[in-house]
Amino acid sequence: MSVTIRNTYGTLHHVSDTNPTHVTSCDRYRLPLVGTIAPGNPGYEDMVEMLKDNGHDTRPEGYGLIFLESEEFSATYFGSIQQIERYKRDNVNGTATFDAQQGVMYAQWPHGKGWDEFLPRTFWNVAARGAIADGVGVVTAFAHTEVPAAEVIVYEFEGKWLPDSDPTQMITYHCTACHLDTFHDSGHVHENNGPADRRWAARQARQHIVSAHRHGVGGQNSSCRPDGGEMLRVVNAVAKDRLGMTGNPLPDTDDAYCAIKGPCSIIRALRAGVRPPVYRA
Repeated sequence: MSVTIRNTYGTLHHVSDTNPTHVTSCDRYRLPLVGTIAPGNPGYEDMVEMLKDNGHDTRPEGYGLIFLESEEFSATYFGSIQQIERYKRDNVNGTATFDAQQGVMYAQWPHGKGWDEFLPRTFWNVAARGAIADGVGVVTAFAHTEVPAAEVIVYEFEGKWLPDSDPTQMITYHCTACHLDTFHDSGHVHENNGPADRRWAARQARQHIVSAHRHGVGGQNSSCRPDGGEMLRVVNAVAKDRLGMTGNPLPDTDDAYCAIKGPCSIIRALRAGVRPPVYRA
């Protein structure tokens, strides 16, 4: 059973012919990081190991680097130091281009020994580019294939793993068809350190859509399972029975609760350009 996943916010990406959750490339990228590495730099020998393994270690003087990123994909360009220094000079106003044919391009940003110390933590939403704050904002969104007007939204936010822990930048997704809170569903929230984490969250969002398409919304094997406010009604009943409350302390529908207390409240603030409060587990 095939499914086409449609972007409703963000750049269109190319996917595998057989797997719509596997993004293979993108036509448009940001270039958030530019740098150079040369013999004698800390970790240099480890950093060029990937080039040696592929027969691309052809510049004994070192390499100029451009790190490309889209919402769901990333790439690394290795060229000459002279080319990258010229690019940096020409890009003062942010409009320079570079000839990728002069070097070699690798899918995704490298990681491992040397690279992990060289590459800083990066976010899709950056205050210097007009975002609310670094690491706070919507990354991309997809139209739900089974529920009209519903979306599965990937977003960066500030959260706490534990009530008394320090806040950190996180990444996850939210489905407005089922309103499951991924913060409380193990494996769906990750610390937001770079393109690999954002790619991971977007892939999870795509998998959620595919699951709904294959197994239906609410299906036993589906990841998209609205509970119809069942837990909210339990909490309200307990509050009335044990605390003597006359009214419901919580809204009795998932969408209403989510709009006030859950991910929908965060996403609404992000889209309005308002910095939401730190989300707590």
